[in-house]
Amino acid sequence: MTAHDGVLTRRARVRLNASGEPRWRWITTREVHRGWVRIDADEVVLPTGERTIFEVDRTVPFTVGTLVVDGGDVLLGRQYRYAIDRWILDLPGGGGNPGELPDVAARRELQEEVGLHARELLPLHTFFKNPGRSVWPTHLFIASVSGAGQRIPETPAERVRLVRMPLAELDSLIMQGEIVDSPLLVARMMAAAKGLLPQVGA
Repeated sequence: MTAHDGVLTRRARVRLNASGEPRWRWITTREVHRGWVRIDADEVVLPTGERTIFEVDRTVPFTVGTLVVDGGDVLLGRQYRYAIDRWILDLPGGGGNPGELPDVAARRELQEEVGLHARELLPLHTFFKNPGRSVWPTHLFIASVSGAGQRIPETPAERVRLVRMPLAELDSLIMQGEIVDSPLLVARMMAAAKGLLPQVGA
């Protein structure tokens, strides 16, 4: 029990993780926006016992991205990103559907975005792009392709160009700071770390 302004209150219990560090406790969730993105307002109890509202991005269950390698080349997407008002190179990928497996989503997104069919699809890494606000993980894969088919864009705004470039050229763009897509950067790093591709700039 703790006292605030002479009133006794019961201090909220705080969940602990394996190292004994306190975690927040969830109370309620209220959806505050649903469009292309979904934002919830969660009421939580902090380790201090105070209650607060924290907004959380629960747009999709997960996202996927695939680094496609064909010999000494990589096959990437190039598309306009309105939020930063520029064209960028990125991995073919997108959001997973409820109940969909990540590898199934990766194959689907390859076909939808750039019309490619994966021959071999290997898990590469899983990470969180924005752990401060978003609950969903990004599952990365590396793949070789068996051929090209017809693109099936999901929305009029989804206009992805397929770009083939030598791996050395991608590495040069990374070193110059021209690659800003985090899944592409993480995928390239993990492919090198696992010995699937040479080290960047090697």
